[in-house]
Amino acid sequence: MNAIDTLIAHVRSRDFESLPSEAVTAARAFIFDTVGVGISGSRHPRMPALKQAAQSLGDGDAVTVWGSGEKLPFPSAVMLNAYQVFNQEFDAVHDIAVVHAFACIVPAALGYAEREGRISGKALITAVTLGLDVAIYVALAQRAPMRFFRPAMCGGLGATAALCKLAGTDADTMHNALGLMYSHLSGTMQAHTEGSPAVGLQVGLNARAAVTAFELARAGFPGPRDILEGPFGYFALYDFGQARWADVAKGVGQVFQITLMSHKPYPTGRATHAGIDAIVDLMAAHGFGPDDVETVRIHASSLIARLVGRPAQPGMDSASAKLSMGYVVATALRKGRVGIDDFDPGALIDARVFEMARRVVVLDDGNPNPNALGPQTVEVVLKRGESLRLEVPHFLGSPGRPLPEPDQHAKFMACCASAEPPMSQSQAEALGAALRRLEDLPDVRELIGLMTAPA
Repeated sequence: MNAIDTLIAHVRSRDFESLPSEAVTAARAFIFDTVGVGISGSRHPRMPALKQAAQSLGDGDAVTVWGSGEKLPFPSAVMLNAYQVFNQEFDAVHDIAVVHAFACIVPAALGYAEREGRISGKALITAVTLGLDVAIYVALAQRAPMRFFRPAMCGGLGATAALCKLAGTDADTMHNALGLMYSHLSGTMQAHTEGSPAVGLQVGLNARAAVTAFELARAGFPGPRDILEGPFGYFALYDFGQARWADVAKGVGQVFQITLMSHKPYPTGRATHAGIDAIVDLMAAHGFGPDDVETVRIHASSLIARLVGRPAQPGMDSASAKLSMGYVVATALRKGRVGIDDFDPGALIDARVFEMARRVVVLDDGNPNPNALGPQTVEVVLKRGESLRLEVPHFLGSPGRPLPEPDQHAKFMACCASAEPPMSQSQAEALGAALRRLEDLPDVRELIGLMTAPA
């Protein structure tokens, strides 16, 4: 059985009762996280422009924009909600695959559930879990350094599979939908390199494309078939023929990748998290402050140097600041934390932070894995001559170092409070409680009203 047939068979063969309990627990936690982050994304300064464009793409009121509550056609609402999940770099990630797939999958699945009605929490958990497997297993097979934007592309494939699972399509329709999604795939690392907000929009565009591919396939339109291993399939074109499907195929149906996802404790690119963790821990252990620091050196893989080694410049776009090790480490040094408001326009002109950022350098440690986020070693050289080092083998929030549940809850509440318009504490608590009992909901439309702040 080839790669795409293996994944389709896996998605179609599973139901809620056949999911391991740890997969259900993880799905509940990460859907909770994704909704909170997506509501917070309503505050992003690029949202008014995106909403204006969406209004010109067609009228309709099938699906709700999270947080602010506008009603839009299904594809447009999914595009906006996916962008909101991704636009603050706060959504969950698979550290090994380097993919944030929930940003595509959860908005698509919840959008379909809102439009259709009578989709249970169990059905949503099942679709999200299996759609994530499609996204992550495709990503795990890849070996070449990223040149195309893998989170958007793999997320789009996962969202398509999740939609087909919710709709109960047959194998042929799912095959066509995934083939048509493959024909839609888009996104390169150029936006990431430039620190452009288009990097998150690429996620929204692929989420919208998943809806289009799904609807075309349900209408009977055929798509290409051998989309992963064919001569012009995903592995040949986007991984330059270096993919090793055989190395990961045996895990399909045995290892549910949702159990290996990582929470993000900070609203920044995941590649920066070891730097933040180490600085916070070293300051607590040794009692130094920002004015005591001569230099900070981050020893990490070539991927880290490429992704977040960019210089920090006053007035830079928040998308670029979130992907700058210098900016986030300097922020951690100055404030002892990195939070949502540290990327607001006022924070991005703080001269003290940018002066500190110039002392932070990212050095290639020679790690031979071109896709490695870790381990990383952080070295702080103090002005008095002392050198402090801390190795970070596991990022906070990863399976090896889970984010504690109270911290997950605090993150959710902070996200809801930061939305535009802000959500009250009581409404956020009610939404969180509903998400925590997701598998008991007979119709997940119960969540939608709670996900919008009152006018």
